[in-house]
Amino acid sequence: MLVRLQSAIGRDDLVEQMVLIPEPKKTYSTNFQTAKSINLIVAYNASPNSHTALDIACWIAHQTRLATNQQVTVQAVYVVEQNQGNKYLDKVNWATHISSLEFPVIDVFQSATPALTQPKLKGITQTLQKQTVAPLEQADRIIWQARSLAEEWQGSFKSHLRFGNVATELTKVVESEAADVLFLGCKSIHHPIIQTLGFDLPCAILGIPNGIDE
Repeated sequence: MLVRLQSAIGRDDLVEQMVLIPEPKKTYSTNFQTAKSINLIVAYNASPNSHTALDIACWIAHQTRLATNQQVTVQAVYVVEQNQGNKYLDKVNWATHISSLEFPVIDVFQSATPALTQPKLKGITQTLQKQTVAPLEQADRIIWQARSLAEEWQGSFKSHLRFGNVATELTKVVESEAADVLFLGCKSIHHPIIQTLGFDLPCAILGIPNGIDE
């Protein structure tokens, strides 16, 4: 996928720059599951770098579909961080309130930090206090910003809104979605998020290359 991207934009250093953690070795049987759909997970928080990561993931997905006719899904994950949301999370029973609202939920994990996909906050203000709703409204805007970008590529897209530790929640999504690649909006293996995620995820971790906008 990266070689195809290199060819399209006339560069020969993308693999070296973007592969922060290589794909772990797989078993013989896994290597021949050619019919398996491809899942590209993007850590998205509306920052310029995460926006670039999502755009690259969508481009790669588009080119892969054209070249292989294989199903490729881009999935954006936004995590309301523990240190950002503690004062709100401690005030309400999130699992109770979220399950009682009409969200189009695909997966709700039985943990202290419930997960939502494709969030929709219509009517939530009648249920939760205004100060509690604020971080959710911000998260909703961020998720829909990601969706708007993905829609430009007219591909398969899925969004996740999660609460808690960023590395922990990203790992959960990677594992539950059987991700092939995790895209991060960073340029170095020394970035704090890489150090927190560790080096034993079941998929490759890609960052963004230098000078991608040049």
